[in-house]
Amino acid sequence: MDNLARSLKESWSLVEDRRDLLAKQFYARLFVISPSLRQLFPVQMTDQRDRLLEAIVRAVQTIEDPVHFDDYLRGLGRDHRKYHVQPEHYDVVGRALLDALRALTEGQWNLEYDQAWREAYAVIAERMIAGAAEDSNPPFWHAEVITHERLGSEIAVLTCQPLQYPLPYLAGQYVSVEAPRHLPRVWRTYSVANAPTEDNLLEFHVRAKSSGWLSGALVRRVRAGDLLRVASPMGTMTLDPRSTRDVLCVAGGVGLAPIKALVEELARYNRTRWVHVFAVARTEADIYGLEPLYRLAARHPWLSVLPVCTDDPHYTGDRGTISDLLDRYGPWTGHDCFVSGSTATVGATLRVLAAQDVPAELIRYDVFGDT
Repeated sequence: MDNLARSLKESWSLVEDRRDLLAKQFYARLFVISPSLRQLFPVQMTDQRDRLLEAIVRAVQTIEDPVHFDDYLRGLGRDHRKYHVQPEHYDVVGRALLDALRALTEGQWNLEYDQAWREAYAVIAERMIAGAAEDSNPPFWHAEVITHERLGSEIAVLTCQPLQYPLPYLAGQYVSVEAPRHLPRVWRTYSVANAPTEDNLLEFHVRAKSSGWLSGALVRRVRAGDLLRVASPMGTMTLDPRSTRDVLCVAGGVGLAPIKALVEELARYNRTRWVHVFAVARTEADIYGLEPLYRLAARHPWLSVLPVCTDDPHYTGDRGTISDLLDRYGPWTGHDCFVSGSTATVGATLRVLAAQDVPAELIRYDVFGDT
């Protein structure tokens, strides 16, 4: 596995700066090899190309961590059922991916790299097919939007209720969402912002950005009564009910969503663990949605909720970088750590926790783009 991981990372470095071109070449080759697959994808492919690159990078990064590698790929396989992916499609995808990698590396590709990607892809396909086969749930649920609340120009909080069947999930997990009335076959992942409830309501926090077609539709166009499609839950940023360790939560932007769900779950049974929530925003105007957490903090003395601004000289509360924040209130060694937000927020937090010698197995995180 060491040599395999080394070869994958070496070969990926040859195309990492041209990932967009890799994705374009991959899909071009895929639809030439199997034109019938085009109907499974949205008309506008920009976000779909991003999802491909995200999956490749994630698989390559986790291949040396067998547990996370297996969990991620099985979850990905369950999720891909929403695209009507069949086992026979995986061979076509593997051929197209290798063809695109060879073409883009312009003579730098070698037999060692080729064999490494063949072996890795065989494992990836095997785990994804197994994940899809072992899930008895439907590939997606139809869900009715019950409430839709705009918080400023960019953020909406919406609740929806799956129809026909309950959607089983754990606090901290995320799901893929489609708004078929507005953007058919365009899916994007969003964390569920509430712990599971008996009425099976799902809450989502969505930020609209210019690059996110579906996020913009969910914020600006979707209304109560609309139908969404919601796919199987994924993610391992969940609580260990056996742990007695105190908890650190760092949320950036709408990364607050899974942190809120985790705290709600803890509020149902926790009595002895201190829980520290830091809601990180660039400016005071970016802080949102803390009222439910403040209400929980008023009832549970073990919970503290602190908003922090990284770039607002007029903010009268806590200010500073994530490093300043965690050093000021730390150390966090021995805590269960949950981190959710943008790549920058998560990366900065992980670096501080590593410098404080927090064991990697105590850190769980999710990264959000424009969502």
